[in-house]
Amino acid sequence: MKARMIRIAQIYISGLLLLLSFLVTAFPANAAQFVLCGSSERITCVVDGDTFWLNGEKFRLQGYDTPETTTGLCGGEAERQLGYKAARRLVELLNLGGGALRRTGLDRYGRTLAILTIEGRDIADILVAEGLARYWPDGDEFWCR
Repeated sequence: MKARMIRIAQIYISGLLLLLSFLVTAFPANAAQFVLCGSSERITCVVDGDTFWLNGEKFRLQGYDTPETTTGLCGGEAERQLGYKAARRLVELLNLGGGALRRTGLDRYGRTLAILTIEGRDIADILVAEGLARYWPDGDEFWCR
């Protein structure tokens, strides 16, 4: 009976480890390089400061918001330029390696929601500290002024 319980526990732990490997994706330094998305097929690229594609899967990062670059602009050209700056910074950070991506669900648009950390720091904290983002949902949309 004890051996059977141990075996069940081993199977359960194996299943949990498999689930965790799906939920957390590592970004090693030698991973595919990110670029800004263009008009070609989106495989591994950055859309804007809080949305990117990785191996054909679209991610929306949680906990922060960055200025828009194409639609829904409230701050005009200044917002667009800050949005591009945030997107370029996200490209840099993703290409550093040392990151971990934790999936948390799907949003209403079918994007995978996730939290990204780079060398243990939440990407939201990095971009907010650099003046490229606001915490979401309660942060000030300073680029709209």
